[in-house]
Amino acid sequence: MKTIITIFLLVATGFANAQQPQKSAIANPDQWTVHNRKVSFSDEAIHLNAQPGDGVLWLNDFEFKNGTIELDIKGKNAPGQSFVGFAFHGKHDNTFDAVYFRPFNFKNPERNDHSVQYISMPENDWSTLRNAFPGKYENTVNPVPNPEDWFHVKIEVDFPDVKVYVNGAVKPSLSVKQISEHKQGKLGLWVGNNSEGWFKNVKIYQK
Repeated sequence: MKTIITIFLLVATGFANAQQPQKSAIANPDQWTVHNRKVSFSDEAIHLNAQPGDGVLWLNDFEFKNGTIELDIKGKNAPGQSFVGFAFHGKHDNTFDAVYFRPFNFKNPERNDHSVQYISMPENDWSTLRNAFPGKYENTVNPVPNPEDWFHVKIEVDFPDVKVYVNGAVKPSLSVKQISEHKQGKLGLWVGNNSEGWFKNVKIYQK
């Protein structure tokens, strides 16, 4: 029998007091709304299954503006079938900004510069941005995670600036400016086309 949710969601209202969240709760299925995926909660993690199209698990009743998002993510070393990340400033299921990872590229010397990606949906998906701005909205990840293991992600949002840090690095793996004009919105766990993903230890610090 699966244990119903042991993932922790921590929400802090003061960025300066990020180490002392003012509100904490144990996440449960009622806190989330899923789009285009089947979701399971067990073993201290949330799992989204693989199927065609993008999928998002939205956090209910929370509007995020600026601050820091931290979580642990795990994908797979499966070329073209592992896109895992986090959506923010969401308006609805198809309109949001997001940062995601391609674990299968982490240790590929020919494609590791496509390891972490920023997108702004629906107008600016990865292919649109890569064609219009090669190398601007994607990058390598340093230090390089094992593509089959959990890795820790910290996303700092201070509109329009977005910085992404992996596994405690001091230097961001990706630093971009948001394309959209959305300054606040929903938060969600995100997976791409035909991708499944695992997520845990979600922490949100609102600035």
